Amino acid sequence: MNSKTRAAQLDDVSKAIIEQLQEDGRRSYAEIGKAVGLSEAAVRQRVQKLTDAGVMQVVAVTDPMQLGFYRQAMIGLRCSGDTRAIADKLAALEAVDYVVLTAGSFDIMAEVVCESDEDLINLLNEQIRKLEGVVSTETFVYLKLHKQLYNWGTR
Repeated sequence: MNSKTRAAQLDDVSKAIIEQLQEDGRRSYAEIGKAVGLSEAAVRQRVQKLTDAGVMQVVAVTDPMQLGFYRQAMIGLRCSGDTRAIADKLAALEAVDYVVLTAGSFDIMAEVVCESDEDLINLLNEQIRKLEGVVSTETFVYLKLHKQLYNWGTR
């Protein structure tokens, strides 16, 4: 999403569908249809349009620790040059799951998921710090994930 991107114009039914899926991404189209007043086929079509338009995606949210990824961290990067190009390179790294351009002390924040501290060290030294334009990094190791939600609703 860039600064020229505008919020999608959604009607109340599309918003209700999104909110239904935010509550339970496995909810059936028939169940959603009953809640929003549409047929199963109409809900399926709306979900497909919302997905194709990039308004939403329906995914399985996992617990990284349950999958063997015991080290998560947020990395603040100070950069020189075009931060968008550096962000693109970061986003291409397998261990990076979130990249955002920021204002303030850091130019970019990147969240990483690694199997171990050794993997995090290797990621930092062999991949991230070697990227052209990365001046410095500061790593914030996650001790405990206290809250993470995806059901912030619609406007």
